[in-house]
Amino acid sequence: MAAGACLPWFAARLTGAAGSWGVLWAGASIVGAAFLLCWAAEAAEMDVPQAVAIGLVALLAVLPEYAVDMVFAWKGGRDPSFIPFATANMTGANRLLIGVGWPAVLAAAWWKHGHRAIRLGAENAVELVTLFAATLYAFIIPFRARLSLVDTACFGALFLFYAWRSVSGETREPELEGPALTLAALAPPARRVALAALFVYAGVAIGLSAEPFAMGLLALGRRWGIEEFLLVQWIAPLASEAPEFIVAIVFALKGKAGVAFRALLSSKVNQWTLLVGMLPAVFNVSAGRLAPMPLDSRQVEEIALTAAQSLFGLALLTNLEFSLGEAAALLGLFSAQLLFFHSATARWAFAAAYAAAAVAVLAGSPGRRGRIAELVRRAFSKNL
Repeated sequence: MAAGACLPWFAARLTGAAGSWGVLWAGASIVGAAFLLCWAAEAAEMDVPQAVAIGLVALLAVLPEYAVDMVFAWKGGRDPSFIPFATANMTGANRLLIGVGWPAVLAAAWWKHGHRAIRLGAENAVELVTLFAATLYAFIIPFRARLSLVDTACFGALFLFYAWRSVSGETREPELEGPALTLAALAPPARRVALAALFVYAGVAIGLSAEPFAMGLLALGRRWGIEEFLLVQWIAPLASEAPEFIVAIVFALKGKAGVAFRALLSSKVNQWTLLVGMLPAVFNVSAGRLAPMPLDSRQVEEIALTAAQSLFGLALLTNLEFSLGEAAALLGLFSAQLLFFHSATARWAFAAAYAAAAVAVLAGSPGRRGRIAELVRRAFSKNL
């Protein structure tokens, strides 16, 4: 079914008959390819060092998101009118992960197993510390109203730190389910051929779909009178991240909520470091000159709101536990934003609310503040 979801778009591209349904076929192709990438990347843990696989799985899982965002960043280098859509896609993807993904995993674990909290461990120190550093740095961006190659260097350094420390971490047997487990059970030669075929197939599908899907969303907005920024911010990330959410929820239903939550944390690291950092780099290559990528007032507000949500989400995790009440708070605040998507005042108000809530959580618990220092020490320690 996942492979078949790509076929209508392949046929449309070959025949040149995409028509008005083109954006639907391209979106379905991205969703199908994303499922294939998730399963193939997980099964690949059987053939590559597990430490390397940690970063590989997280990176490949968000590849469809990167593809769509890079289309807008590239076009923004030639036509500044496309720049807002690059940040729209990036901020939407990051906010969906925390506002919907984290609560969904806990909700699945609660519904199936009665678990009222997900407990993290010291092994999550690298993800949490990297995210804290990226979030604090992200608060600088709204004041400058631009993304530059300096940001590429800073966010890229944070991603490299995360990758380096992940490789240094403790190895463990991969926990596989469903199609990934079926692939892993194949004899090694057959498995490697199958995985190579899936990677190539999914890569071609994403390569052929990303630009038509991105441009199709804009055309759809203009045709139906829907704000293009909103379509790019929410529909595109939903298509590219749906498989990741579903795989995480399946793990939670199987009683492996901790594994599911760590997968979403890894994806958040990727999207909040490497994805953000790549935007000005791609913009500069496309423009053919060294220049910062300018941000208008709407983009500044969205980035500030995304950074504030990240700060609140991370503050909740400083006790290494994610409870039902905390999940409800994240989901409630995220849902409430959608009611005021046209209001700049509301975006600043929600950003302030997130930031104030984060400060209140940390100020009201000396244990949480102490745990941050402990996590930093753990992230830099020789043995994770």
